[in-house]
Amino acid sequence: MTDDTWGRVCKDLEKTIGKNNYVTWIAPLEFRALEDGVARFAVPTNFVGEWVKRNFGDRIVEQLARNGMAVDRLEFAVAASKPAGTTASAAAPKRPASVSQSDARGEGDLPGAPLDARFTFETFVTGKPNELAHAAARRVAEGGAVTFNPLFLYGGVGLGKTHLMHAIAWELRERVPEAKVVYLSAEQFMYRFVQALRERDMMGFKSLFRSVDVLMVDDVQFIAGKDSTQEEFFHTFNALVDQGKQIVISADRAPGEIKDLEDRIKSRLQCGLVVDLHPTDYELRLGILQQKVEMYRQQYPGLVISDGVLEFLAHRITTNVRVLEGALTRLFAFASLVGKEITLDLAQDCLADILRASERKVTVEEIQRKVSEHFNMRLADMVGPKRHRTIARPRQIAMWLAKQLTQRSLPEIGRRFGGRDHTTVMHAVKRIEELRASDSQIAEDLEMLRRMLEG
Repeated sequence: MTDDTWGRVCKDLEKTIGKNNYVTWIAPLEFRALEDGVARFAVPTNFVGEWVKRNFGDRIVEQLARNGMAVDRLEFAVAASKPAGTTASAAAPKRPASVSQSDARGEGDLPGAPLDARFTFETFVTGKPNELAHAAARRVAEGGAVTFNPLFLYGGVGLGKTHLMHAIAWELRERVPEAKVVYLSAEQFMYRFVQALRERDMMGFKSLFRSVDVLMVDDVQFIAGKDSTQEEFFHTFNALVDQGKQIVISADRAPGEIKDLEDRIKSRLQCGLVVDLHPTDYELRLGILQQKVEMYRQQYPGLVISDGVLEFLAHRITTNVRVLEGALTRLFAFASLVGKEITLDLAQDCLADILRASERKVTVEEIQRKVSEHFNMRLADMVGPKRHRTIARPRQIAMWLAKQLTQRSLPEIGRRFGGRDHTTVMHAVKRIEELRASDSQIAEDLEMLRRMLEG
């Protein structure tokens, strides 16, 4: 295969996977050889090779075939060995509970905020909502060539932005110990800037922040509306990008949605890879709880947790991960103090206030919409007069869900389904209960819809 052939394949791939994915994952690949059906590529890091193989391997093979290349498999190898001391240790090191970056590096002039030893990649539970953010953070943490700048992570409270930023800092500390990695909040950046103004030491401030190898700024939305701070942040940002240094930013919303942030800063922030951490789903919440339980079992040996408790918490506490973890911490502490097994009843009593606060109010209208989408029917038919089975059965399912997930009375539910009598709702609920026990497909649909509505 010639470089020209690979060039055509690259153009085709860019069209199918999008420009951002292409620039981030495909552009760094270097075609080396095609031998015995094996296409070999050089990659900047092992992680890039693994990610490309897992997520784009089939498409690459398909595009190669379309260009006349018979390829059975792909192989990736790191282009050049890293300098000594830049490889991560096989086992995660034991870290102090909290350590300032200046203490850890022995450099008192580095203005980093303390890093939390709990926030590592090993303790970050991944799932669909945070898969891309985790992969991008891993990529930055390998310390290779800068391919997207900045990495911009955004999402609501308790979804893992700060965790990933700390994890990047810890990993870089191990892989590239000589690198100057600074993590701090936007407020701390602003405080440093104001302090430099007050002490008339702006040259010191500029040289300090523009000499780092990796700058990580958390909660950047807090500099919005602060004109002087934004000005200095903009110049610092530009200086680091021009030097090829890595920048990682987090915020509670996308760059274009941050009110009072200067347009030129928004534009700069959008030039890199912007990744949304979506709200957690049931599977991710359950995975987080399971990991936490393993940790707590070392702290509370002999404590027993009954089946179904973690599933119950993952269903009910959907606000954010901090609330979820806090609930589990309270539960283990309480059970340890009273010397009891953690049962469903104990969880409901101990966490009554959290469960009340986390209770999501599901509406009949929302149920009707979700059920209509699930069964690919018109919303109008849900409340209309048609009685064909393909419409009547989903309507009964929606009535059953309304009875289970809302506080509405049977007459109220009936009125929201086109003015039907409460006895019609009673019949629907009874019929779905029967089918739920005898028809596995109905049972599966009900569970899926319930998760979608409660999550």
